[in-house]
Amino acid sequence: QVQLVESGGGSVQPGGSLKLSCVASRNIFSLNVMGWYRQDPGKSRELVALIHSSGMSNIVDSYKGRFTISRDGAKNTVNLQMNSLKPEDTARYYCNALIPREGSFWGQGTQVTVSS
Repeated sequence: QVQLVESGGGSVQPGGSLKLSCVASRNIFSLNVMGWYRQDPGKSRELVALIHSSGMSNIVDSYKGRFTISRDGAKNTVNLQMNSLKPEDTARYYCNALIPREGSFWGQGTQVTVSS
């Protein structure tokens, strides 16, 4: 198992930036895939970005050029740098980890609000 704790959400004006962080309770290189998802009220969670244990990362097309996913192995942390934020980026963002033979684990989420 793994516990995931997100931080870094908040309120920002359009065009602003936020950096979300997800701290894992175990070595992130033992986690097959870590990712960031977003959830709007009344909707299912949607993928934003993934980073694999190999270091390969994937960003959903609608966020490319604005969002970057990275990791810090020394801190067992995966980050989501969010730039040029738009009102439609407003959502609750969740960290996820996939562990071979164990399953999928979620953090509690962090709220991002983009408005003027």
